Amino acid sequence: MKNVSRRSFVKNMGLGIGSTAILPSLTSFKPFSRKKVKNYSGKKLNIALCGLGRYANILANSLMESEYCQLAGIITGTPSKAKDWKEKYAIPEKNIYNYENFDSIKNNADIDLVYVVLPNGMHKEYTIRAAKAGKHVIVEKPMANTAKECQEMIAACKKARVQLAVGYRLHYEPNHLEIMRLGQEKVFGQVRLIEVSLGYSLLGIPADDWHLNKELSGGGPLMNLGVYCIQAGRYALGEEPISVTAQFGPVTMPDLFHEVEESITW
Repeated sequence: MKNVSRRSFVKNMGLGIGSTAILPSLTSFKPFSRKKVKNYSGKKLNIALCGLGRYANILANSLMESEYCQLAGIITGTPSKAKDWKEKYAIPEKNIYNYENFDSIKNNADIDLVYVVLPNGMHKEYTIRAAKAGKHVIVEKPMANTAKECQEMIAACKKARVQLAVGYRLHYEPNHLEIMRLGQEKVFGQVRLIEVSLGYSLLGIPADDWHLNKELSGGGPLMNLGVYCIQAGRYALGEEPISVTAQFGPVTMPDLFHEVEESITW
């Protein structure tokens, strides 16, 4: 599988609001710049990553550079990964957990927040377990495979009085905020079409990759990448869909796509 980060996906994503005519004339778009967090106490937030796949490696490198939080622990079901990460990031043994002893993290004051970076089908279980352990939670997108699971996660975090967030950042970034302003204030008039497309090559992906497993992924590209497209359409106008039509595309790789769709338009 081509090693393309989520950051690259976003950078290459096209959002069209009459873009051919409008975007070249815009002067309000600007490079992203970090802003200081108001009322920051100076104490870094200690984060434990739950699941050590490809994206967790990207997060770990970012946490090493962050001014406000740091990698303090890990949760993994693979002993060899635990050993490698312990050495690479100098993680104390007491801050390393597996999926069986994970609940004991409630006794570890060195961990403030658990960032769930597991396959989609595991988000609900580990969000709820982290909440019951008294830890704040960030869960990767999509939040879960069903709306019912999402509601259960929210209820668990409310009951435990911990914060819950989804790892989606684009609606805070300056250029996306500008898209929202242009669309919601109808700067160029009534928006009649928003077109968003996103995809990447799956050449070389192993047949047992979790993205191809319906139980773990919840579906194909709509669950994997579609969150960007749906969210962009929603926040560009600040409105919710009133009806949806969709269709699956043709299957060109049946050996891989026998549980989830290969492509979808809606």
